[in-house]
Amino acid sequence: MDARIRGTVEEPRDLSWSRTVPRELVHRASVAEVLLTDVLRVDATRFVAAACWSRSHPTFPVDGHAVHHPLMVVETLRQLGIFIPLRYLGVPVDTRMLITDVFFTTEPGAQPQASHGATQVTCRVRVTGLRTGSDGATAGLRLHAEFLAGGKVFARAGGGARFLSPERYAALRGPRAGTCQPPASAGLLRPDPARLGVAHARDVVIGCADDPGHAGSGGGGRCRRDRWDPKEVLVDAADPWHPFFFDHATDHVPGMVLLEAARQAAALASDGALSRPTGVRLTALRFTEFSPPARIVCVPHHRTCVFRFQQDRECPAFGVLHYQSPLRA
Repeated sequence: MDARIRGTVEEPRDLSWSRTVPRELVHRASVAEVLLTDVLRVDATRFVAAACWSRSHPTFPVDGHAVHHPLMVVETLRQLGIFIPLRYLGVPVDTRMLITDVFFTTEPGAQPQASHGATQVTCRVRVTGLRTGSDGATAGLRLHAEFLAGGKVFARAGGGARFLSPERYAALRGPRAGTCQPPASAGLLRPDPARLGVAHARDVVIGCADDPGHAGSGGGGRCRRDRWDPKEVLVDAADPWHPFFFDHATDHVPGMVLLEAARQAAALASDGALSRPTGVRLTALRFTEFSPPARIVCVPHHRTCVFRFQQDRECPAFGVLHYQSPLRA
């Protein structure tokens, strides 16, 4: 598959990068955060898609090597995992879609250079593990995708999702169900954004409680502005109205926030040696709530950093980050 494949008989045309898909079909409130520009069906399980990655994306600015942030791969996959079920698999637009796991790997030497405009990315997508519920509606699937620029594969990604009707979601979430804006942060110390590989203070999604009695801190109060204890790092966005992480209201911590929090915690724990992952795998066992703030436990080792989140004596999510360069001793 490539951009020259013309999709189904109903859509005999090439991929287009001219305009974005409807924002409602990728669960985005802002058009500026829509990456997909076109998606065509090839057959029952294969699709080809177009995405534009802007050099001026506010959340993931280019680094010194003029390449895009690797989490752009995950966000593109997330939007594909919403658009394809809604557009092609008969999933109702009010369905709640929950990520069960996600992974990606990148080829550092093949990364597209960020140009003055936007990078045109082609996605080869395959759907597997399609499941239906007792009512015949689509209940879940797995997605596998290759990402190409200039005809060369530079990343691969995949993951699983399950779909719940509004009624089932409300029953699962109980009193937490709804579209609650995340609470404003209070009293957390923040690392210098430069140490985390982000451009602005608003992009920081971790902090540390200096108060020994802070909920979720586990006690100790050992964080100081000049010395951070990696055992005391909490998930907590500096900007609860962030244009990317909180583009729309939510009643739990989004998966992209968990991934970025793990990445930032690894950068902090390794003193910046591990800041740009070439791969990641995240498994979500249950919802991660905004309160109390989840604690991030990460263990850097050589070219990896294993991480897990802890909240209310449970582990809602865990995973591993991979890097091209090993951690220096």
